[in-house]
Amino acid sequence: MVRRDSAVGEQGSDGGKRGAKAAKKATENASGRKAASGEGAPPGGTAGRSRPAKRAAPAGRAARAESATPAKRAPSTARSSPAKKAAASGKATATATASGARRQESRTALVRRARRINRELAEVYPYAHPELDFENPFQLIVATVLSAQTTDLRVNQTTPALFAQYPTPEDLAAANPEEVEEILRPCGFFRNKTRSVIGLSKALVEDFGGEVPGRLEDLVKLPGVGRKTAFVVLGNAFGRPGITVDTHFQRLVRRWQWTEETDPDKIEAAIGALFPRSDWTDLSHHVIWHGRRICHARKPACGACPIAALCPAYGEGETDPDKAAKLLKYEKGGFPGQRLKPPQAYLDAGGRAAPPLGAG
Repeated sequence: MVRRDSAVGEQGSDGGKRGAKAAKKATENASGRKAASGEGAPPGGTAGRSRPAKRAAPAGRAARAESATPAKRAPSTARSSPAKKAAASGKATATATASGARRQESRTALVRRARRINRELAEVYPYAHPELDFENPFQLIVATVLSAQTTDLRVNQTTPALFAQYPTPEDLAAANPEEVEEILRPCGFFRNKTRSVIGLSKALVEDFGGEVPGRLEDLVKLPGVGRKTAFVVLGNAFGRPGITVDTHFQRLVRRWQWTEETDPDKIEAAIGALFPRSDWTDLSHHVIWHGRRICHARKPACGACPIAALCPAYGEGETDPDKAAKLLKYEKGGFPGQRLKPPQAYLDAGGRAAPPLGAG
């Protein structure tokens, strides 16, 4: 009598030897299939338990399909990668990668990058200087007070008439406010500025013998004089290092990720810690000049920037070199500068003097 079994094959009256061999072979085949599909060995070795292997096959296919699903979604993720979007728009992928890396840069790496940027800017603007016309500390401190909420160019076009009529602190301290207001009208906020410069002059006469003091703690006591104005005077009239944190300086040091501070005093402290004290005044000139000429507030000329490779914010502005070149200002764009009487080094480098008030 012969009986067929779907799991163990054929058994006869020989005691099932052939059936046992078939069962063993079936078990080995089932184990092989499970191993190939990523499953473990069956819990038992009997032939009667080989049926779950057949039911497990769809599960194996499902597992393989599930494991393949991320691979199918991967191209979509790659297409949405910011780095590839940057490359498609003409930005270097390396720049995007470097930008992410810089957010985690060490203190040492930050110091090195910041100082390298300053060295690069020193080569671009070797003639950088204070962009206010002045001949002595008194003229510089008055011009700096007047420069609030207006351009240095407008101040330079206004102060010749002011200093011609009031050349000393004593003269300006005794001036008729209405006459001073009329001279300062082109600078904007002329009434407030008139009160400031007259009050400043009176303080110089009464407290400092008509001389501009050369100490920070004395300068900030004068009407209309804060730390920014004081450092402009100290650095450029007295040769004492100081960091000038104006709007351009604040904007650029945050773009370059030198600091995340927004308070001017905290920015001054944070940036001062990155550089030797002897670099502070020239650093201020380099950063401010770059902000006025290339790294503008609304539309920086990224495609014409000499430090693009070091800038985490590359791509915020125009990256096309030809279009970026049209955004350049002052001497970089072939236009006059802000001073009516600039230093000779600036003129030798191709800079042009600004026109006087009312010209052109």
